[in-house]
Amino acid sequence: MMLLISNNYLEGTGLVLGGVALGFSFFLWKERKIRAALAEHEQLLRENARKDAETLQRDVRLAANDEINKLREQTEHQLDKRRREIEAAEDRLAQRESLINRQLEGLVEEEKTLRSQQTQLQQQSAALDAERAALARTNQLRKDELARIAHLSVEEARRLLMKGVEEDSWRDAANLSRRIIDDARLKAEDQARRILSIALQRYAGDYTFETTTATISLNGDDIKGRIIGREGRNIRSFEAATGVTVLIDDTPNAVVLSGFDPVRREIARESMQRLILDGRIHPTRIEEIVAKVKAEMDETILRAGEEAVFKVGLPPVHLDIAKLLGRLRFRHSFSQNVLDHSIEVAHLTGLMAAELGLDIHLAKRAGLLHDIGKAMNHEIEGAHAIIGADFLKRYGEADEVIDGVASHHDEVPHVGPWGILVSAADAISASRPGARSETMTTYLKRLEHLEKIGASFPGVEKCFAIQAGRELRVMVQPDLLNDEQAYALARNVARKIEEDLQYPGQIRVTVVRETRCVEFAK
Repeated sequence: MMLLISNNYLEGTGLVLGGVALGFSFFLWKERKIRAALAEHEQLLRENARKDAETLQRDVRLAANDEINKLREQTEHQLDKRRREIEAAEDRLAQRESLINRQLEGLVEEEKTLRSQQTQLQQQSAALDAERAALARTNQLRKDELARIAHLSVEEARRLLMKGVEEDSWRDAANLSRRIIDDARLKAEDQARRILSIALQRYAGDYTFETTTATISLNGDDIKGRIIGREGRNIRSFEAATGVTVLIDDTPNAVVLSGFDPVRREIARESMQRLILDGRIHPTRIEEIVAKVKAEMDETILRAGEEAVFKVGLPPVHLDIAKLLGRLRFRHSFSQNVLDHSIEVAHLTGLMAAELGLDIHLAKRAGLLHDIGKAMNHEIEGAHAIIGADFLKRYGEADEVIDGVASHHDEVPHVGPWGILVSAADAISASRPGARSETMTTYLKRLEHLEKIGASFPGVEKCFAIQAGRELRVMVQPDLLNDEQAYALARNVARKIEEDLQYPGQIRVTVVRETRCVEFAK
């Protein structure tokens, strides 16, 4: 039994050992296969990597060649462009050198001409000295001859001679001054007419005419009842809050606001429009809307000043100057809006400055700010031009602008052309037909004052203001004034009108001297 068991055990152990040896052999074979496969795969990877590297290297080489070609083309293009620029610069330098040479030749010729003229002037001066000496000798001989013939002393002859010379000199001086003044006036009028005509042709502003009423359009007549309110409480509340009169008549779809204060009238107009759009019209709402509009008025004034500066094309001004300029929106001069008038004066001043070769921006700035003194508080005494100039000086405005503002009404002497330009543009803007209106009383007083100025001079017989005050016709007594004195009288009357009278445009003074010689044949 034990032997049988031992044999079986040995056989089983042999079988196990055989299986283990077989499995180990298979494992070694499998490992060799795996190693061979790995080696083959690694060889394949190396081959693929080598091919990829060669492909990448070829692509990089091609890209580098393309980039080198592009850089070469760009470099050649830039070099060619630079070469052309250098050639153009050389051409310009050659032209400038040629121009300088021609100018030098011209200067040399001018120097020769000046030297020749100097020599001629010296010769002429010597000839004049000789003629002056000869004239002195002749004058002395004439005096001696007169004294011998007239049996007069030298002093008496001198007095008679001086009297004759004085009369002749006075007559010649009057004729010469008249010719010079006529020639200067003709040339000055032609030049001024050309400049003003160009300025007026290039600028055309709207005609403005302000009234004391504002009309509010309504969508229907039923809104009128809501504006009036029960027993008129709404309209009374609105008039009390705004200080204007509300006129509701038979005009369809409209209500009229009447008031002399333009600021109050503007507040009332804006408040009425907001109430109509809102639809809630009752005393409490009216007071709220009016208070809100009054609070917004400062912003409106500032915006109006900034818009005026923008319209003229100037850089922004100081905030206080813009606020004061915006207040001119609610000021009027003979029914002309002062802010619109200032904008128009700025444009005209700039155009005339351009024709004269002056600084356009300084001219526009002086024209825009020339009436800023009118917006100052009435407690500040003085002329508006001087007040405005002092105000602008505190804010560092240029001296040219301050001079143009201060002297545009000739209240201070002119330092430069700025005050004259502003004064001319101011007169043009004010005298255009339809720009301003004046009452009949003011018009008649101006004509009466004009005739009194003409009649205040000695030798004037009659004086008439004609052509709506644009011409003063002066009749003089011919036995008291001669022709030369008549010319002097016309100049004196014109100066007197400029000093004492305020008027738009210009006034023509015509002095008429007539001598009638009447005789009867019997």
